[in-house]
Amino acid sequence: MKVIEELVEDRGLDRAVLDSIVKEGMIAAYTKKYPYLTFKIETDKDSGELKVKVQKEVVRSVSDDELQISLRKAHFISKKLKEGDTVWIPFAGKIGRVDVLKAKQVIANHIRMIEASAVYNEFKDKQGTVIHGTIHKCERNGIVVKLADAYAFLPRSLTSPDDKCVVGYPVRALLKEVLQEPRNENQLILDRSSVEFLVKLLELEVPEIFERLVEIKKAVRAAGYKSKVVVSSNDPNIDPVGTCVGVHGARIKPVLKELSGEKIDIIPWRDSVEDQVRLALKPAEINRVEMIDKKNARVWLDEDQRSLAIGKRGQNITLASQLTEVNIHLVQADSAGEQAEELFATTIEEESRDDRTE
Repeated sequence: MKVIEELVEDRGLDRAVLDSIVKEGMIAAYTKKYPYLTFKIETDKDSGELKVKVQKEVVRSVSDDELQISLRKAHFISKKLKEGDTVWIPFAGKIGRVDVLKAKQVIANHIRMIEASAVYNEFKDKQGTVIHGTIHKCERNGIVVKLADAYAFLPRSLTSPDDKCVVGYPVRALLKEVLQEPRNENQLILDRSSVEFLVKLLELEVPEIFERLVEIKKAVRAAGYKSKVVVSSNDPNIDPVGTCVGVHGARIKPVLKELSGEKIDIIPWRDSVEDQVRLALKPAEINRVEMIDKKNARVWLDEDQRSLAIGKRGQNITLASQLTEVNIHLVQADSAGEQAEELFATTIEEESRDDRTE
């Protein structure tokens, strides 16, 4: 009863449910050692102790002491009992350490199921939202985050390269998954590397996005390096880019801080694919964009803009291509013909390889 009281106070579990679980665990333990007997557990109302009882058949002549009780002895329990009836009597048999471990296993499994169900019911409606927590433990494959009444896991694969694990530090993350049953002891899975996390952060910092006055048309992200977000306004009086950035960057700065200084390009939406490609390659200045077909664009730019367009490890041009869903072919402005374009493509490939080597 003391253990049950502690579980009720520490974990907020229902007392009646716990009492039932403990009884079930004890029955499992006794059944393991005496599989041919039928047991039930009762609680003594006065002492609070659990009493083990075994079921026996009332017979006139006993041939098996463990399964039967004589009619004469049964009448000491109740005069109404007759031959063929069953009766529950106190069980004096003992169980060993192995059987006790069985009881503990059954009880622990049931408690885990109850706690998992409670966690699922509490957090299932919060899936896909940004939640706050505190770093509880740093592990090799991720970070354990303490929420108000539960623990969540942030896998290393879903963190940004610049994220640091410092026990006790506050952290915000996207609640990516809420599992009905724990997987590898984890039921709440967090994420800080996805585009969805970036979008939710912008919704929190920019009310116009949350209210759909400003719409995020598309966003792409290379976590730890750069993100690109295309925005449009559903109100002609609202500048979508200025609204997202805020006065002196007041709105975008909290997002940048949360992402450890990751760069974010806020880009206005354009109906023209050529214009969208031009803007997607910022901060590079583009001279001209020509669509080769629906999936390929030729972009002219000056030599000094080449590295800006490509970006570190080719990430800028890769993000721009993902954002516009167009393969971008850079061409030096003072060059002409296919030879110049092919040479430039080779240069991009070599530069990306050099960066990876460094």
